[in-house]
Amino acid sequence: MTEINFTLVLIASFLAVASPGPATLAIAGTSMGQGRLTGAALATGISTGSIIWACLAALGLSAIMYTNVWLFEMMRYLGAGYLLFLAYKSARSVFSNKELAIKSSQGKHSSSLKSAYLKGVAIHLTNPKAIFFFASLYAIAIPATASIEDVLLLNALIISQGFLVFQCYAFIFSIGRVREFYTRMQRAFETCFAAAFGFAGFKILTLELSQ
Repeated sequence: MTEINFTLVLIASFLAVASPGPATLAIAGTSMGQGRLTGAALATGISTGSIIWACLAALGLSAIMYTNVWLFEMMRYLGAGYLLFLAYKSARSVFSNKELAIKSSQGKHSSSLKSAYLKGVAIHLTNPKAIFFFASLYAIAIPATASIEDVLLLNALIISQGFLVFQCYAFIFSIGRVREFYTRMQRAFETCFAAAFGFAGFKILTLELSQ
């Protein structure tokens, strides 16, 4: 391979971004429970995580992490721990004696949006799926002869594509009818989120890396 296959890489990127995972679950839950603005802030944080991983991959750091097991193991445990923490928070909401209620997106303080943004960054920076994708992208999909311009263009396209997908998720799950359904089924949703985050955390925690 002497040049980047943009179409193939973007298709693979879209499938990786759009498939269910910690990021999409977090966006869905936040957008339904706290509204479009907060969901969009979290989605922007996730996209920021993509930018960070793309830059690290371009510098070769993600490939170093991918080939040095102890670095990847550290990120793996951090990621699993954070997902299990999210599972705990969802489970606590289910078993709380307080009546569950949707939080209004009206009058949101900047600190709440900042918190959602930072949560999105944390989710993506500790997501092994993102590490695998960007490390594999530079190790397999980008030939050594690729120009800097092509690499920058590919990164820009992947990040822009991911940003649009995540923002679309935030919009869809914040639609009035979706939120009304969430209101009626909130405990069931929180139970599903707790189970999904817990399962993802457990799978990451028990992941066996091939040498």
